[in-house]
Amino acid sequence: MSQQHPAAPAPHTTAAAAVADRRDWWRDAVIYQVYPRSFADGDGDGMGDLAGIRARLPYLRDLGVDAVWLSPFYASPQADAGYDVADYRAVDPMFGNLLDADALIRDAHELGLRIIVDLVPNHSSDQHEWFKRALAEGPGSPLRDRYHFRPGKGKNGELPPNDWESIFGGPAWTRVTEPDGRLGDWYLHLFAPEQPDFNWEHPAVGDEFRSILRFWLDMGVDGFRIDVAHGLVKAAGLPDLGAHDQLKLLGNDVMPFFDQDGVHAIYRQWRTILDEYSGERIFVAEAWTPTVERTANYVRPDELHQAFNFQYLSTEWDAKELRTVIDRTLEAMRPVGAPATWVLSNHDVTRHATRFANPPGLGTQIRTAGDRELGLRRARAATLLMLALPGSAYVYQGEELGLPDVVDLPDEVRQDPAYFRGAGQDGFRDGCRVPIPWTRTGPSYGFGDGGSWLPQPAEWAELSVQAQTGAAGSTLELYRAALATRREHPALGAGDAVEWLPAPDGLLAFRRGTFVCVANTTGEAVTVPAYGRVLLVSGEPVAADGEATVPADTTVWFTTRH
Repeated sequence: MSQQHPAAPAPHTTAAAAVADRRDWWRDAVIYQVYPRSFADGDGDGMGDLAGIRARLPYLRDLGVDAVWLSPFYASPQADAGYDVADYRAVDPMFGNLLDADALIRDAHELGLRIIVDLVPNHSSDQHEWFKRALAEGPGSPLRDRYHFRPGKGKNGELPPNDWESIFGGPAWTRVTEPDGRLGDWYLHLFAPEQPDFNWEHPAVGDEFRSILRFWLDMGVDGFRIDVAHGLVKAAGLPDLGAHDQLKLLGNDVMPFFDQDGVHAIYRQWRTILDEYSGERIFVAEAWTPTVERTANYVRPDELHQAFNFQYLSTEWDAKELRTVIDRTLEAMRPVGAPATWVLSNHDVTRHATRFANPPGLGTQIRTAGDRELGLRRARAATLLMLALPGSAYVYQGEELGLPDVVDLPDEVRQDPAYFRGAGQDGFRDGCRVPIPWTRTGPSYGFGDGGSWLPQPAEWAELSVQAQTGAAGSTLELYRAALATRREHPALGAGDAVEWLPAPDGLLAFRRGTFVCVANTTGEAVTVPAYGRVLLVSGEPVAADGEATVPADTTVWFTTRH
């Protein structure tokens, strides 16, 4: 028997109207990602929750962001930190309940913040009612058609149906034991075995997700971040890929299970639903594609609004490489009329304060702390560069505190499923998910009264919100100043182009109206023309009197306005 759901609370249009006073808000929005497990714990059980987030919303308003994106808080066995959803219309008890979600949305709107929630349409949990019934009813169950069940190869079906590999390592197929005890068919899971992939060729899947969209839109959410947006449609016949080490191919080519053209028809249907609602609600795609040009396909005028720019996230701290990806991004987005997006960190990659502390070429999963002072200096400079670019920027919780990755977590506390799969991803995502510090003292530095689900380093006391608030030169105050300045100067974030200025090797310089950004990615100070009054510097103060000396790994904002 399917679970019964309480009716969604009535939409609070009055509160929503308070945050819908600016058209196209999303084109230059700064969106803050909250990872609910690790943001704030309201009930003292060591795990973050919706009540904790709700209590900290004034902090986010004062930080100066426009919207908050919440990673999954749905009912889930938590095999992959909530990205294995058992019930898309229920809140997991570890995070609260639907009334907590409704209160959070209302409070956010009253504070002038928008709420974007995660949607996970590529796969469900193996504890989803559909999948449990598909197993229990055995071969021939019509519910198996809503997933990818296939007979195995080999004499007795002992081999997987094809050679696809899981993103978390190992085969992308698991064989089921039928109700009578026999080994039976296999099911597809591009991620963990607890995450069976939906078959989007089945009409019931599309019907269900259109209903889920309306459920949360009626609750008042302002948009959806679509997890694995590139993965819903698989190539006809599920053909072999014919390659080993398939993970090395990701992002370099169109795969039979990723970035298939059929996904776009789904998003065109979804867009018609979203456009029925007032308040300029949006879709954001997590779409890993081979090129920014293919990413642009997801944000055509009748599809999604934004797509994460993973090419930018994975770019080294190097002026030439950065300029190349900036130009390509802006050029790819311009024909479809979509804003570029810029992001430096998220819940799946090593924090950029640690990536930039290490030598180049190590990728986005790094196990060594590197030179932390250098990493923080570069991270601060990269932030000012990002916030000066046209389009929308994403901030991952804790980066405004300059938090590094925790690279020395004991094996026994790790919870990333990829860590336990042997091959596949490095499985060290826990390092960027450690709960953030709010105070200098306490059992979890203010995260909650009951400790934290992952241990926090002792040095985080001085990186806490309390320690950095009002402290001249702190990373938190730099973010607050940068976001306030971005609001005050319309050229920041707006438009779809930059005017590049001549600059020495290793430097980026561009003009946007009365604003000029200069970023020095080298290890030496470099003198440049003073382009006006200094607005903000990522590091040590810079004097501008005819010329300005930009220190190593530093970004400077100038303005010609008086």
